[in-house]
Amino acid sequence: MLTFALRRLALTIPTFFGLMFVTFAAIRLVPGDPVEVRVGEHGISAERLTFFRHQLGLDLPVWRQFADYVWNILHGDFGVSLSTQQKVLTEFLTLFPATLELSSFALLFAVGLGVPLGAIAALQRGKWIDQVLMTIALIGYSMPIFWWGLVLVMLVSTVWHVLPTSGRIDPILFDYPFVTGFMTIDGWLSGQEGAVKDALRHLVMPAIVLGTVPLGFIARMTRSSMLEVLSEDYVRTARAKGLSPFRVVGIHALRNAMLPVITAIGLSVSGLMAGAVLTETIFSWPGVGKWLIDSINRRDYPALQGGVMLVSTIVVLVNMLVDILYGVADPRIRHGR
Repeated sequence: MLTFALRRLALTIPTFFGLMFVTFAAIRLVPGDPVEVRVGEHGISAERLTFFRHQLGLDLPVWRQFADYVWNILHGDFGVSLSTQQKVLTEFLTLFPATLELSSFALLFAVGLGVPLGAIAALQRGKWIDQVLMTIALIGYSMPIFWWGLVLVMLVSTVWHVLPTSGRIDPILFDYPFVTGFMTIDGWLSGQEGAVKDALRHLVMPAIVLGTVPLGFIARMTRSSMLEVLSEDYVRTARAKGLSPFRVVGIHALRNAMLPVITAIGLSVSGLMAGAVLTETIFSWPGVGKWLIDSINRRDYPALQGGVMLVSTIVVLVNMLVDILYGVADPRIRHGR
């Protein structure tokens, strides 16, 4: 098992170098001049422009800039934000708990509904409930996040006045220190009555919007995998032995059907990170996604470059973890069969 994990870890090394190259090249395609962010757009003398370009290393050849960038990344230096003058890694670690909390609840929503719905659809194959559930899953998988978010805001908040439209908690009613960065946990630690409930109320709509696409994907993957497993001989044998439907479906069928679903859940993480950019912008959620959008608007290239690299690193590590878990669940994978 250790050999399998080390082999998967080694395969991520070329991926990291590829990510560094793509990130470095893509950021330089964004229009604008980072020097203008540093000194302002007007009244820049040629001498000051040359000085700040030298200070930022923009006067060096591109290959030298990339080499310095790789060297700094390997030493944990992701640069300094031009707009806040703070280390990019520090800003990322400050904002990431908000994104992680939102993504976790979105994934919980997607898995908690997607797996049961997919299993029910497989058990009712060809019937009306199967068609209804898969149609809903297809609609959810195809629904644009920005449109779905605006619809929920308009109906749930503006028309029905049920849930708040933005932020992580009501700052007027609750004020407590950030210990973990997770608003629900910090609200519980603060001991203030109603703090956890208010944090959950702020989480509901963004989590539903962010989790709708992976929900549809996971539901369809679960149905497909369940249909394949239900046709296996060992499932028919279990039924012939008179085992209860719960044991046949829950233990024999669903357990083995979860192997492809684990991969689907891992692939959903990258979608959650990408969707968080739009979701956090719509709901003014102070996380990494909104920070990246603000960095684009401010042309804060070090923050944008470092943020994209850090998010990409997390996605790669999660996918590596999924590969390892898949090998744990199915010994044939790790033994190369």
